[in-house]
Amino acid sequence: MKRTDCYDLNTNGIVVMVEPYSQREQRNLVIYRILDANLDRAREGLRIIEEWCRFGLNNAQFTGECKGMRQELASWHTADLRSARDTLGDPGTELTHPQEEQRASIKSLLQANFCRVQEAMRVLEEYGKLYNPNMGKALKQMRYRVYTLESNLMGYQRHQLLLRSHLYLVTSPTDKLLEIVEAALKGGLTLVQYRDKNVDDAVRFQQAQKLRQLCHNYNAIFIINDRVDIALAVDADGVHLGQQDMPIAVARQLLGPHRIIGRSTTNADEMQRAIKEGADYIGVGPVYETPTKEGKPAAGLEYVSYVAKNCSIPWFAIGGIDPNNINDVIDAGAKRVAVVRGIMQAEQPTLVTQYFLSQLNRIQPDPDHSYVESNYYPDQW
Repeated sequence: MKRTDCYDLNTNGIVVMVEPYSQREQRNLVIYRILDANLDRAREGLRIIEEWCRFGLNNAQFTGECKGMRQELASWHTADLRSARDTLGDPGTELTHPQEEQRASIKSLLQANFCRVQEAMRVLEEYGKLYNPNMGKALKQMRYRVYTLESNLMGYQRHQLLLRSHLYLVTSPTDKLLEIVEAALKGGLTLVQYRDKNVDDAVRFQQAQKLRQLCHNYNAIFIINDRVDIALAVDADGVHLGQQDMPIAVARQLLGPHRIIGRSTTNADEMQRAIKEGADYIGVGPVYETPTKEGKPAAGLEYVSYVAKNCSIPWFAIGGIDPNNINDVIDAGAKRVAVVRGIMQAEQPTLVTQYFLSQLNRIQPDPDHSYVESNYYPDQW
């Protein structure tokens, strides 16, 4: 197509002659710049995620998945796309947002970069259709792979924190619920279960929302007692199910493969069944009689000793455990305990939490267990 001369003002206000692109060339140049910018954005985001998988988690599978997608994106990053780049003339380089200036934790960093990659891939998928039909198809599939990677990685992080957690707070009804839980979190608690069977769903939902945010502010796992629907509604990390609650398989189908599911057990048969059905952890007890389980006889320290020798998944002794008897429970074989009144009714929840942890943290992991505890536990995930 024959081009015609035209005139424009340069940055100094001087009239200069320019030779414009045709309309199609101008459109293509814009598309090339969009593709170039988003290929950079997706590759950079994947590299940030890859570095944590490689150096933070020492996980070859996740690292390989990130690297593979980066290399696939690089194959689409052709010379004609790179040559369209105009960094100095790009108004987007000056745009920022306060949330981009800081990261509260590894988890927030990873989530931000997963969002970055997914948004970039959606742009690449749509504009790629104008550049090369195969690009749109390839990027659509890759975007789904990123969704799967995010789910797997966040699930992995969650389960690593479960393995790290030796003290489990199960809440009881109180007007100072948030205050007590935060005090325990300040003491080093990393695992909280919200349990209140005596309020209506509106109150339960509101409290669960607040507790979930509080726990995640302290990089702690948040579990809902019994209610899978509430867990989904507030995006909790999982649920704890009693023997009379829904089957683990049904809960797993609703929650997906990467949330945590716990099951209460009182004897060897229940323990074995929970393991077979796919529980991520079990509660073992009640060790002592407790008003939380009114009318239920204590399983005793004998059951704790049995589980210590026979359980292949993480487990928490629970029921009437307090600062006066925790060492008896530890001597029976417990390496993790769940506490209700011992913290919820304590005058100084932070100090009591620290005491429980000091007793539990001096126990070395049992090398005979079939599950493996990670050697690397980031303080903030």
